[in-house]
Amino acid sequence: MDFWKLFVIALMPNLKVLLITIVGTFLATNHFDILNVNVRKNMNTMVYFVFSPALVCSSLARTITLRSMIKLWFMPVSIFLTVVIGTALGWLLVKIARVPYHLRGLVMGCCAVGNLGNLPLIIIPAMCKERSSPFGDVDVCYRNGLAYASLSLAFGSILVWSYAFNIVRIYSTQESSTAIKVDDEFTVNPTSTTETDPESFSKCSTRTIVTTEDRSLTNNSVNQLEIETTVPNGQGEKETLLKYLKIKLTKYLQMLRKRSNLKLLFPPTLIGAIVGLIIGIVPQFRNLLVGGSALLHVLQDSLIMIGDACVPIMTMLVGANLIEGLKGERVQLSHILGIIAVRNIALPAIGVAIVKGAIHFGLIHGDPLYQFLLLLQFALPPAVAISTSTQFFGNGEGECSIIMLATYSCAAVSLTLWFTFFIWLVI
Repeated sequence: MDFWKLFVIALMPNLKVLLITIVGTFLATNHFDILNVNVRKNMNTMVYFVFSPALVCSSLARTITLRSMIKLWFMPVSIFLTVVIGTALGWLLVKIARVPYHLRGLVMGCCAVGNLGNLPLIIIPAMCKERSSPFGDVDVCYRNGLAYASLSLAFGSILVWSYAFNIVRIYSTQESSTAIKVDDEFTVNPTSTTETDPESFSKCSTRTIVTTEDRSLTNNSVNQLEIETTVPNGQGEKETLLKYLKIKLTKYLQMLRKRSNLKLLFPPTLIGAIVGLIIGIVPQFRNLLVGGSALLHVLQDSLIMIGDACVPIMTMLVGANLIEGLKGERVQLSHILGIIAVRNIALPAIGVAIVKGAIHFGLIHGDPLYQFLLLLQFALPPAVAISTSTQFFGNGEGECSIIMLATYSCAAVSLTLWFTFFIWLVI
C-alpha cells in the first residue's frame, strides 16, 4: 500500500476528533456561552463520577473475557511502561526547564499519561470502517478493535484517576498549604504571611492541641509500659512488648487514616473497571447481564447509553478548555516544547523499540491491529482528564489549557505521520 493511501487512512480518525474538539471550542466562546466555566466544572464532575465509570464498566463487560485477558496480557505491561518512561522524562523536564513547583504535577502528568481512553476508542473503530482498511474484514476488525480499545480505556482511566490525578493533587495541596508543615507534628511556618489571620491561627492552634493530646496519650501509654517492665518473669516482658507494639500499631493506623483519603485511592473509574472485568470474566454474571437474550440485559443497555456520552463530552470539553489557552495565560515556551518533545517524539520512538522487541521475542500475538494499538499508546497526546484534575483543585487551569492547545494542535499532524508509519510497520 503506497504512502498516500496510508496517510489518508491515518488522517480520517484524527479529523473526527478535531471536528468534535472544534465544536467544543465554539460552544465555549462568548458568542454562544454554552460551555462556560461553571458548566464545564459541572460536566467534569459528571464525567468523573458517572460517564467515565459507566463507559469503562460497559465496554469491559461486553468485550473482555478470561480468554481475551490472557491473550492481551502484554497491553497492561505496555501501558505501565508508557507511564514509567513518561514520568521519568517528565521528571527530567521538570529539572532541566526549572518548572515552578505548582506546575510540576501538571507537567509530569502530561508527560506520563496519554489519552488512552478517548482517542483509541474513536480511532480504532473508525480505522476499521475505512473502505481501504489494511486490517482485514470490517466486522472482525471492529469487534477486536473495540475489545482492544476498551481494555486500553480501562487501564488508561485507572492510571489517569489513580496516578496523574494524584500527582496534580499532591503538588496542588502542598502549594496551597505552605503555612503548615506536616512532619511528626504540626508546626507553623514563620515566613508565612497568613499567620496573623485569626481563622488561620485558630486552625493551627486546634491542630496543635489535637497533636498535644495524642502525644500525652502516647506518653501515658509509654509510662504504663515502663511500669509494666518491672514484671520479673519472661512472660511479663513478652506481654509488655506485645502491648507496646499494639500501641505503636494503633498510632500508626490512626495517622494513616488521617493523612490518606481512600476515596482518592479508589476513584469511580477504577471501581467501574473492576465491576466490568468481573462481569466479563465470570460466565454467570456475563450470561445474566450481557447480550440481547440476557435476563437483566436492560441494565447493561442502560449503562451503555450512559457511557456512550463520555467520549463526545470529554472531547468537546477539551475544545472548550482550549479557549482558556487563548486568553493570555503565561507558560514558558520551554515547558510546552518539552512536553511536545516527550509525547510526540521521544515516547513514540521508544515505543517502536519496545513493541518490536516484544514481537521479536514472541510476547505479542500476530494481529496487526493489536500491534498497531500498542504502538499508538506511546504516541498519544496528554490525557484529557488532566484538565479535569486541574479544575478539581483550582491549580494550573490556564496553564493546562495552553499546554493542551499546543499539544493537541501538534498531535493533529504528528499523530497522522506516526499512524502512517505504524500501519506500514505492522502490515
